[in-house]
Amino acid sequence: MASTTPVALSDADFTRFCEYFYKRTGIHFTAGKRYFVDKRIDTCIRNSGYDTFASWFAALRMSDSGGMLQDLINQLTVNETYFLREDYQFDAMLSTVLPNVLAARGGVNRIVGPVKILSLPCSTGEEPYSIALRLLEEWDQIDHVDVEIHGADIDSDVLAKAAHASYGERSVQRVPKAWMNKYFVAVGAGRYQVDEGIRSAVTLHKVNICDTPSMRSFRDFDVIFCRNVLIYFDELSSRRAAENLYAALRPGGYLFLGHSESMSRISPIFTPSRLPEGLVYQRPTGAK
Repeated sequence: MASTTPVALSDADFTRFCEYFYKRTGIHFTAGKRYFVDKRIDTCIRNSGYDTFASWFAALRMSDSGGMLQDLINQLTVNETYFLREDYQFDAMLSTVLPNVLAARGGVNRIVGPVKILSLPCSTGEEPYSIALRLLEEWDQIDHVDVEIHGADIDSDVLAKAAHASYGERSVQRVPKAWMNKYFVAVGAGRYQVDEGIRSAVTLHKVNICDTPSMRSFRDFDVIFCRNVLIYFDELSSRRAAENLYAALRPGGYLFLGHSESMSRISPIFTPSRLPEGLVYQRPTGAK
């Protein structure tokens, strides 16, 4: 029977682990995150049936990209989100960005291919479903333009929750009552599921934003929301993520970051664009 005493990590163990996790994900943990990391590692060790850090870590490195690593990623990624979060950026998408996208691609009557929007990381799905709701309810071109909405995340657990799309009161507290009645179904005490029509409008993917080979499948997006994730990366990982986002956008495409993030501190490859609602970044037109 496994011990119930928490597994203790030495300073050397913590350093070795952080180096390993950084190489696999690009996520950098400082000593200030020690308590958080230690607690999550203890959970992973118990989930895997080991009693010591040394035995668990050896098995983790042997399996490398297997289930143990995915369990670890799921434990250590933060997924704080809710519907219509930082919705001033959705305002910018509707009022300025999408009209600019249509104009750049020849106008509504001449546009070739769908308008593609990516939410990365999408966490448990509130962001891509918020995008779908805003488009359906407030974009006057939605009946004339084909739109693809994609959500992606490194965490397989949150992607499963996004696919199920069942949310508690806190997640939906900002959703207008009329939208709740129209697009959500009560599935239990204080739980609401997004209806099938909205769920089917969002395609979900598992991807590591810092892994360039896996990010190569993301191309020709007109708009990308990548909010509140780059703050978890060091300089090198942030730059790699920025380059992967750049490659995923069409020339002239738009990138939204979190309110506390700044691309100017990471990479000069994007052009900042000051919209009435706030700052957005563009892949320059004609850029390769």
